[in-house]
Amino acid sequence: MRTPRVLSWKTTPAVEAGSMPRPSDIPFDPMPPMLPDVGVLALVPEPWSVVWQLRHQILRRLARYFHVVWANPPLEWRATLNGPARRPAEHHAHPPGFHVHPAEVWLPKFYRPSWLASLTSRLRLEQARAVLTRAGCDAILLSLWRPEFADAVRHRPTFPSCYHIDDEYSFSDVEVPLSEQERTLITHVDQVFVSSPRLRLKKGGLNRHTAYVPNGVDYPAYATAHPEPDDLAAIPRPRIGYSGVLKSQLDWPLLFRLTELRPDWSFVFVGPIQQDPKVLTAVQRLAARPNVHLLGCKPAYQLPPYPQHFDVCIMPYRVTDYTRYIYPLKLHEYLASGRPVVGVPIPSLERFADVVTLARDAEGWTVALDAALTAAANSPEREAARRAIARAHDWEGLVRHMALVLAERLGPPYVRRLNAALERGAGAESVGSVSRPGTVSGGAR
Repeated sequence: MRTPRVLSWKTTPAVEAGSMPRPSDIPFDPMPPMLPDVGVLALVPEPWSVVWQLRHQILRRLARYFHVVWANPPLEWRATLNGPARRPAEHHAHPPGFHVHPAEVWLPKFYRPSWLASLTSRLRLEQARAVLTRAGCDAILLSLWRPEFADAVRHRPTFPSCYHIDDEYSFSDVEVPLSEQERTLITHVDQVFVSSPRLRLKKGGLNRHTAYVPNGVDYPAYATAHPEPDDLAAIPRPRIGYSGVLKSQLDWPLLFRLTELRPDWSFVFVGPIQQDPKVLTAVQRLAARPNVHLLGCKPAYQLPPYPQHFDVCIMPYRVTDYTRYIYPLKLHEYLASGRPVVGVPIPSLERFADVVTLARDAEGWTVALDAALTAAANSPEREAARRAIARAHDWEGLVRHMALVLAERLGPPYVRRLNAALERGAGAESVGSVSRPGTVSGGAR
């Protein structure tokens, strides 16, 4: 019996030093922001990396409209006791308006005493803000991606602020009430963006400036035909494929059963592995099956070819109170490929039941996968229907809408300037600045 190689989040061939993406591998709009005097300061829960989530997709595209600073989260103070902790080097080239601000070693995260935690939090915020000031930004918006960044609103009460709800941040499999911290943050920010139907129901009624913006897809990247990846070419068909993090929210007993029931199918997994003991054990067990293939973590720009060369794309989540709130980022990526998709009955997928087959148990999944492999499921008409849904969720349109909403929070002059720039297709030229009382313009970066 073969010895499986389990690829973790941290040690995968695609992200080892010799295979990190080069700057030229990652396309971007080379033009400066349309409103170069506006900056977005994004407080995010993880350092910038080649593994992209919703916030990576949005913030990098938002740099077409405004300057954006991705503020890497601080190091834990204990991590600094034995000298500066090393984090992966930055391997991306970015658009002119996008800036990754590294964590300052001398400003680690403290929890107590409270005055020290507050002071270092405020100083970290000021360090990131200075990046935007040097870039010439007079108007700065706070972009908060977790409830724990709520103190930024207190530190900078004059900055317009927005809060992004793209997950149920309790991460609990059973329903829990909204925390007081998150409730307070939602009610105090100037704008809320929410990304799934159930999250909108639970949290969308607390702030009148709440916009529902679902997850999207880089449609041209996922719909354009790509050559078959080398590590996929030798895997026999039919290929039942999953692209994403291998994590605790997946239905591992279901996957064990399906791989056992259909040894003639190849089950392919592309993505990093959550560093959780139960997940690692489940992956080790699954990887021992001869019809299971783990291809490891890939940088975002390498992912689009894989769904195109699966025969069926799957979303095998456990149905829990937590997964009922999710809106899988892979949904529209799968649909853009044109391939048949099978998932589970959670609200975000039920809305697309005309293009996603929903199954509840191993028997239902087997029936659904069999049907997805038929000629009828792969007809040009069905492929076009799937791609039409994905095209309507292209990231460019979704982020343009978000940019206009943020301009509204700044005031009518910014809306007029941004609309004028959009009408002209302005990216090569930026439009005139708006004077704001009490601000000082920094020099161009």
